[in-house]
Amino acid sequence: MKTNPGNFFEDFRLGQTIRHATPRTLTAGDQTLYTALYGARFAVQSSEVFATTAGYPAAPLDDLLVFHVVFGKTAPDISLNAVANLGYAECRFLKPVYVGDTLAAQSEVIGLRENSNGKTGTVYVRTVGLNQHGEQVLSYVRWVMVRKRDEKAPAPAPAVPKLGGRVDPSELGLACPAIDRAGWDDALSGSACRFDDYRVGEKIDHADAMTVEEAEHQLATRLYQNTARVHFNQHAEAQGRFGRRLIYGGHVISLARALCFNGLANAFHIAAINGGRHVAPLFAGGTVYAWSEILETAELPKRQDIGALRILTRATRDLACASFPTEDGAADKPGVILELDYWALMPRA
Repeated sequence: MKTNPGNFFEDFRLGQTIRHATPRTLTAGDQTLYTALYGARFAVQSSEVFATTAGYPAAPLDDLLVFHVVFGKTAPDISLNAVANLGYAECRFLKPVYVGDTLAAQSEVIGLRENSNGKTGTVYVRTVGLNQHGEQVLSYVRWVMVRKRDEKAPAPAPAVPKLGGRVDPSELGLACPAIDRAGWDDALSGSACRFDDYRVGEKIDHADAMTVEEAEHQLATRLYQNTARVHFNQHAEAQGRFGRRLIYGGHVISLARALCFNGLANAFHIAAINGGRHVAPLFAGGTVYAWSEILETAELPKRQDIGALRILTRATRDLACASFPTEDGAADKPGVILELDYWALMPRA
């Protein structure tokens, strides 16, 4: 067979290693298009001058652009026959990525569990993103619901990996050079609030919102070379569960991150994602809002320049966040669509 039908649930094997096609060299154009899609305004990724003054050798590419490109490499092998991406854990950003770097990806299957309906199963993979030098720039676990080719195919013995609840603060900051706190210009970064100004339990309504259009979420997903059918094929999806194309969950993550600028402007780098969950789907025409809660603050070993905030950001569909809404379990009405638990770095006072 010349064409690739993608892997179905019964094609995966515990311990299987998959090298994904194709390597991708990232350019300034990729960063510009990413900014056009989400409106991210964080100063380190926006300004070469700001980044080099702060301590970087050049402006790094947006952390989530890196995540999505590595994720997209895995889609033809892991997600082509997916129903939905379900969650993330143990995600660590290990090295900064700059314009001109080339990224590749490989995954190991670390868990399999057939679902009770017998039509789908959940596949757990650990994926690493590698630069042109073979260095790991990103590592994460995700789990995805995948269709079975043959519903009568025997199910493998269930194996669900035990995953950490959070990335330890001692592992943070590997992708962040020493930051010159005196050279960090709060006026240009967009906020005078630094690490020491945030408190555990604090809640922030990010106030702004973005409505998603059909063309832009498909353009974004193509930018990452993510080929999952549920995002593109309306002819097929019209007969499916929702009757329309499903927006890539990573698109929601990037929208929420961009909205977080209003309230977390100095959270310049996502160092790790502890966990993430797509609570409910998003479709074109929906408007995304977001709010965040500070779960934890951490001083980093041997780092006086930065601290880490553990942030839980919730994104909602068609629901403003002034009242800080949480999940209500109703996927068919306005409410929470994403919960993302992550560590972000901030300069200290």
